[in-house]
Amino acid sequence: MSAVTAIENGLPGGGYLLKYDRLHIPFKIEFQPRSQLTIHVHPEMRLEVLAPEHRSRDAVLKRIEAKSAWIAKQWRYFERYQPTQPTREYISGETHRYLGRQYRLKVTQSSAHSAKLSGKFLHVGQPDTSDHDATKTLVTAWYREHADATFARRLGLCLLKCKSLKLKSPPKLSVRKMTRRWGSCTKGGNITLNLDLIRVPIHCIDYVIIHELCHLRIHDHSPKFYRSLTRILPDWEIRKVRLESQDWS
Repeated sequence: MSAVTAIENGLPGGGYLLKYDRLHIPFKIEFQPRSQLTIHVHPEMRLEVLAPEHRSRDAVLKRIEAKSAWIAKQWRYFERYQPTQPTREYISGETHRYLGRQYRLKVTQSSAHSAKLSGKFLHVGQPDTSDHDATKTLVTAWYREHADATFARRLGLCLLKCKSLKLKSPPKLSVRKMTRRWGSCTKGGNITLNLDLIRVPIHCIDYVIIHELCHLRIHDHSPKFYRSLTRILPDWEIRKVRLESQDWS
């Protein structure tokens, strides 16, 4: 069965979204004084479309659609070579992020298990400092506790900003580890946030929450969705770039 191709318009700045199989690839068309249409996928995961000034927009989009299988192949190839975060060992000296800031992990011997933030350090106390699995469990539990409290508090504040959405009731919030998404929502009014979102700055957390709240009213990425998001959060593009500009793991 062949993959279904679709191109959505209405993205900020006159952008488009190429949908091929499970890939969603954003792009813009740049018209220039040139003779040929150039479609190029860059290793940093960017689709570039340079079109002759005399070429119609519809003709360019049709060409992109015709090349969608090739674009997807190049995109997936470069995905394989994106830098990955080294496997964590949960030893003293490792860097861990919390609300956008970096903290050093400091594991010390203690009769009781504990984890707390102090100064520039995430202090973990445990009877056996060589038990890295125990350290990981304590750090993960610490993140979970703070994520639950922080996300609930930010959701309440974001709901105040989103009164224009006229949601019937506050959404049910859940937190879990997600591999490829920062957040998701259901038509039933539930929002799920990625546990790792607790590592990013507060203004980025708010962007993800408001993005999902808008989806509770508009379930796609149509122009109407982006108009609603922009009305509530005019600087959402800056927050999105900040969120996606680095590995927060």
